[in-house]
Order: sequence, then C-alpha cells, then structure tokens
Amino acid sequence: MTKNNTNSKRAASKGWIVWMSLLLALTVIAAGIALYWQYKHFGGAKETTAHTLSEVKSSASIEDQYDVIVVGTDPEGLAAAVSASRNGLKTLLVDGRDREILGGLMTLGWLNSIDMNYVPKPTVLNPHEVLNKGIFTEWYKNIEGDSFSINTAANAFHDLVRKEKNIDLLLKAKSMEPILSNKQGQPTLVEGITVTKEDGTKKEVRAHAVIDATQDGDIAAASGVPFTYGLEDIGNKNAKMAVTLVFKLKNVTPEVWAQISKHLKNDDDPMSDANEVSAWGYKELYNYPALNPDRVKMRGLNIGRQDGDMILINALQIFNIDGLDAKSRAEAFEIGKKEIPNVVKHLQQNYPEFAKVELAGTAPELYVRETRHIQGEYRLKITDLLENRDQWDRIGFGSYPVDIQRLTPADTGTVVTQPAQYAIPFRSIVPKKVDGLLVIGRAASYDSLPHGSARVIPVGMAEGEAAGAAVKIAKEAKMSFRELSASKENIAKLQEVLKKQGMELEPFTIEPPAYMTHKQYEGLKAAVTMSLVGGGYKNEFELDKVSNPQRMVNYVNRMKKLSPAAYSGDASGAVKDISEDGRKKDALSLDQAAFTITQGLGIKVAKEAALAELTKLGAVEAASLDTIKDKEKLTNGDTFMLIKDLQKYAESKQAK
Repeated sequence: MTKNNTNSKRAASKGWIVWMSLLLALTVIAAGIALYWQYKHFGGAKETTAHTLSEVKSSASIEDQYDVIVVGTDPEGLAAAVSASRNGLKTLLVDGRDREILGGLMTLGWLNSIDMNYVPKPTVLNPHEVLNKGIFTEWYKNIEGDSFSINTAANAFHDLVRKEKNIDLLLKAKSMEPILSNKQGQPTLVEGITVTKEDGTKKEVRAHAVIDATQDGDIAAASGVPFTYGLEDIGNKNAKMAVTLVFKLKNVTPEVWAQISKHLKNDDDPMSDANEVSAWGYKELYNYPALNPDRVKMRGLNIGRQDGDMILINALQIFNIDGLDAKSRAEAFEIGKKEIPNVVKHLQQNYPEFAKVELAGTAPELYVRETRHIQGEYRLKITDLLENRDQWDRIGFGSYPVDIQRLTPADTGTVVTQPAQYAIPFRSIVPKKVDGLLVIGRAASYDSLPHGSARVIPVGMAEGEAAGAAVKIAKEAKMSFRELSASKENIAKLQEVLKKQGMELEPFTIEPPAYMTHKQYEGLKAAVTMSLVGGGYKNEFELDKVSNPQRMVNYVNRMKKLSPAAYSGDASGAVKDISEDGRKKDALSLDQAAFTITQGLGIKVAKEAALAELTKLGAVEAASLDTIKDKEKLTNGDTFMLIKDLQKYAESKQAK
C-alpha cells in the first residue's frame, strides 16, 4: 500500500468517524428531547398547587330518542360517548352512582396510577410508547403522568365530553333499567333504558344502541346476558380478587417525596422504584400486623402524588366482599376505615420518611377489581395472552401483566404471565343472547385469568372508542352487532374509522417465546388455563425443574374444583406414607404421580398398578408418556402433560 493510499484511507476513516460521531450526537440529542418531552408530559415536574375542579352539570333536558345511550361515566364510558359523538351520533351519557364529576374509578375511587400498556419493542426516541393511543392519549397528555392529580384527570375528562356538541349528560340517576323487546325465535333486543332521575321522575329513552360501560355489566345482566362471577370459570365459584379502599396522606412535601424515592431506589427489591409522580415498593408491608387479619392484608405500596403535598396509596386489600351487594360494599368501607389509621401509624413508626405524614381521608368509591364476566361472541382466553395472539377483528391491544391479586389473606396472588402484546377482538364486547347492546371495560367477555390484564383502563378506553364508532357502522349497514362481529368487510371499515381517530390497529406478529417451543408446551397450556401455575413477570415456568409429590397432590386437588363429578377421592392419600419433609423434597416418580391421580379419582389400586389402570381408562395418553425422559424424576413439564390428559378425561366423565 502506498503512502498516499494510506493517508487517503486514514482520511476516509476519520471522515467516517466524524460522521458517525455526529450521527450519534444527533441521536442522543433527539433522545434527550424525546425524554424531556415525555418527562414534561408523562411523569415530569409535579406541581403541588391545587387544581380547581370544574363544575359538571347535567344537560337541561333529555330527549326521548338518541342514536346511542352510554351507561357509566368511568373512563371507558367517556371514551365511548366521545367516539360516538365524533361519528355524528346523538348520544346520551348517563350515570347512576350519585357522582358529581367524571372519571369514576380514576377520580372517585382515587385509583390515580395507571396500569400502562406499552409497545413490546421500544425505541431510543420513544422508550415508553403506549399501545392503542386515540382518545386515551388525548386524555393522557393533559394529566401529570402515570400517576396524576384526580382534579386534573376529572377536568381533562370533562373537557373531552363538554366539547362534543352531540352529547347530552345525565348524572345522579336513581335507577336505570333496559327496555327490552322479545320476539319469538330472536335474541332479546335492547331498545333503550328507563331512567329514574334524581328528582324521582321516570323517563323512557329509546336508542338504536346501548353501550354498557358500568363497572359490573349492570345493563347486560338486567337484559339477560349470561355471565360468570369472579373465578367461577376456573372452579372457584365464590372467589374474587380483593377490593381496595384507597387512602390519602398529607404533609408529603417535596423533601419527603425525595426520601421516599431514595428509599425505593436503594431497595434490594428490583420491583421497587419511583419517578416524579409515582412510587411503588415497600413489599415488606406484606407482614403488616393487621387489626382484622381475617379480612385485610397489606401489599406493597402503589403511591401517586396529588395536589398540595398529598399522596394517594393503593395497598390495603379487603377480602370476602361482594362488589355487587351494597351492604357488602358498605362493610368494606367500615373495615377499611377502621384499619387505615393503624396502617398510617405503622408507617409513621417504621419508616422515617413517613414520620410526619397524616391521614387525610379515604376514597369516596371502593376499588372493586372484579365481579361479572359476560359471555360474548368471543371469550378472551389466557392462551391468547400466553401466545401473544393477534385477532382479525382487533379493536385494541393489551400488554399488562396478568396480575391476579390475592383472593384471601393467606393467598399470595400471582402473575400468571407477562404478554408482549395481544389483541382485543370486537367479538369480546358483543354479548350473547342480546342484541342492541355492547359491553365494555372489566365486565367484557374475558375469562377470569386474562381479565387480570385486560381489565386495565387503557384497554377499556380502546374498547369504548371502538364501541362508539361501531354503532355508526352497524346503523349504516343495517346490521346487528352480532352480524357486524362476523363481517370482515364491516370490521375493516370500523378499524379504518378508528385509525383516523388516532388509534393504531396494525396486524402484528410476536416471535414465539421459548416456552412455546418446548416439547411439553401443550401441557403447560393446560396447567396455565386451569390456574395451576404462573410464570411471573419473566415467564419463568420452569418446565425442566424436577417436581415433588406434594406439588402433584396440590394440582390434582385443585383440578377437582373444575370437574368435581369426576373426582370421588382425595389425592392427599397418595402421600400419607411419605414424611412431611419428603413430600416437598423427594423427586416425583411416574408411579407416584399416577397413584396420586388414581387417589384423586377415587380408584382403589396399588401404586405399582396405577399407571396401567390410567392408561387402560384413557386418562393418560401414550404420546404424553413418550415426552418423559426420567420416570423416577418427573419435571414440571412431565406433570403438566399428565395433567393435560387427566383434565380431558375428567371433562368427559363430567359430561356423562
């Protein structure tokens, strides 16, 4: 190589380095600008001055006929009403909870921290890009961040509604009943609602469609839509997640907030952290000594900042409360208001940063996590989330962890799986057996497990936006919602309308996670569907970890709740000759697993003959046995394959 060529190469190299350095600098600057924008708009510098609530008034008069009636002023209902209005539909937005402001759970339940849904592959320029966008983003950009002032949020919701010329608002209705038409051989048709107004007068209001945005699917239930309650669909008929009474603390100055943030950032728990408006952690409060240990339990604190040096805390869980029963809800308030002063005292005495805080009140409404789950044209399944499935009739996306909160004080709760992204189908807001009605929010058509993720506000607002636009599409096409849900042509029109409104609804494909490529994935699917196992935030299902005798007993006994008629025995008898220590430490053999199954089924057979008996009955399949490498040391994956076959057998017995 000549000297000139060498110099030329060096010059070129230097030029390349300069250009790369410049490009890198520009990228860093752009990222900085993006992060600053996000800081300012989604979690930035928090003002502590009070935000005055704007007054919300009902419309002067309510008409006899509307294009659509939206029942419920939680965020989902507000999104539905705004979307309907923007599609040219005359809309009645009505609420029956004696509310004076809009926003429901967010503003009156004081749930001021949002469980966000983010795109699965963030970029440097947009590290926290939200899924769905649309009306949710319109509202979100006007609040402080992932936690917010309830006054700011309420005013932002009010601004969305009052700017719409096509919306009439009716608050404080004493009762609302669906007007139903029943023609022989056809589904029940909802033709409107009968409203008892605040002054006691009744009024019939007819509409082309009704959107049920109540937290509990009240209009749907009154119309005869079938539903399951709580965890009924996985065999826990009376189980439901704990309710929470959010409480407020004062004297949380910027200095105190800095101390809270420092404590959480220095915490060994990787799940603890804080930003300018939100903080989460203090998991050791799981050991808080409750005054009423049979009914309450603390979890780690979810903290959101408020106006005037205040914070709201979502952490106190209250059990055995029926969210559909007024007396039960009143009992929850009574239990919470007795317990919360003791919680505050505990914080003051055990954490220096809380030493000078004081209780400033409790939320006007209870945070109820689940009641009814309606049966729709499609019931969202946990496997939809486990496999990150798209849907042809997608109207929104979710990505929040499947978070099943405690069911009892002895329970620990579980994160079933962490989806990357999944689609919500339009069919999941179309109820069975009833026409003229859409159901959105936490009562939509989800199994109880996926509900642990899909119940969050951003998903519900996406459903609301889709529901409002769908009324226009169905009306123009002269279709019922059920017919619309089966029409690919008209669903495509709906999706285009939503895109024009700012929603992002492009098809997606997620590379299958490692657990889906495991040879025993079919067994894992069965175990997850029956709520026998959870993978946590990292989807660690430990398929290749060696199991033990007690775990197999637990699986079979829990499966008995799903198909009780098939199980006449008690699986616990299979370990009566194994020491207490050995039940959890010994490796599980195939013979022991088979014996546990026969004990649960009530089949009297020796351990050595159990496998042959199950094979003869068809309760264990040869293909599943072929996946087992070591018959003396069964892995979790091995047991899941046995469980898959057992459930198939039990369901066949249950059906007879």
